[in-house]
Amino acid sequence: MNAEQKMKNNKIVLGMSGGVDSTTAALLLLERGYDVYGMYFNIHETGFGGREEARTALREAYKAYENSIMKCEHHFSEDKFIYKDASHEFRDIVISDFCLEYKHGRTPNPCVICNPDIKFRLLTETADALGAPYVATGHYAKTVYDEARGAHFIAATTSKKDQSYMLYRLPQEIISRLIFPLAEFAEKESVRNIARKNGLSSAEKSDSQEICFIDNSVDYVDFIKNFNGDSEDKTGIEEGNFINAEGKVLGRHKGLVNYTIGQRKGLGIALGYPAFITEIDCENNTVTLGKNETLFKTEAIICDLFFTETGNAELPCGIEKRNLSAKVRYAAPRAAVKIVSASDKKYEKVQSADSSSTVLKIIFDAPQRAMTPGQSLVIYDDDGDKVIGGGRILKAL
Repeated sequence: MNAEQKMKNNKIVLGMSGGVDSTTAALLLLERGYDVYGMYFNIHETGFGGREEARTALREAYKAYENSIMKCEHHFSEDKFIYKDASHEFRDIVISDFCLEYKHGRTPNPCVICNPDIKFRLLTETADALGAPYVATGHYAKTVYDEARGAHFIAATTSKKDQSYMLYRLPQEIISRLIFPLAEFAEKESVRNIARKNGLSSAEKSDSQEICFIDNSVDYVDFIKNFNGDSEDKTGIEEGNFINAEGKVLGRHKGLVNYTIGQRKGLGIALGYPAFITEIDCENNTVTLGKNETLFKTEAIICDLFFTETGNAELPCGIEKRNLSAKVRYAAPRAAVKIVSASDKKYEKVQSADSSSTVLKIIFDAPQRAMTPGQSLVIYDDDGDKVIGGGRILKAL
């Protein structure tokens, strides 16, 4: 029995969707000696979503655990499954931000907002109520403790599905009690194989949809248009002009919500060369088109800053001396960057008319394609692949 199994209070609250990742995570935690409570979040105002799927998944994980061990320490009971209706606050915090960003020509990361403000907050609040010292999810990420800095960090994994990018806004008080059972799995198929071996019905369940709160049968543009019902605010929905870099009108667009930086398909316009969206201007309701090479830039201005060590927008001490890299979107590779303190005039902080918060300039060693306003720019310390913070992209330069 290892140290984890010997702990006196081994209660843990696991976020469960009923999918293969969270179900397998439940089984792995049970095998490590934890007393697992599964928690399902309902984010849909029209019904219970996957509530029963999640309950069944937790029950199956317990059954598989009991079947694999002759003398079980923990058994399933109905009180081990916890249901939380988060639909109203999810609408107010996540969906409203999602729609507002798109209407203003920006492309949001709803998971980045949900994780600290709803999902992990509710997990830790529930854990506190149960007297559980730990929380967990089925994310492909890991946590590390840096003794030299006296801080806990989210860190990247070797998995192709690494999700550390989405977790950069989690504070110390959450990371310090967070466990990722899937941290060491490089391939999703390995997780599915464990589920198959243990007879878990989620083994062949497809991955979650890209935007969890919009059904795959619903177009996200229609969702945004309908979100505010009969509101007279038509920002981002009204038609406007396609223009080139010199301001020449090239044609008409269908509304800013239909577009994102770097997009080529669905423009409905022929220019005699491959045209890409290079800029979206909400104030003038214009979408600028250009060639692919104009999308590559080396500097980005980010706002809504958050750094793990400080727990706010303040830069960590000595950050300019570290070997850093950054991702400009979830699927993008990390690339080397320079970030310096406010005392260095070469990378001075700037203020933008588009944001009331402090903003920061990030310099990439190599040009990055389609750095998109609204997306998160997440910064890593290459020593240990630690996530040290980041912010929303305001503009690329």
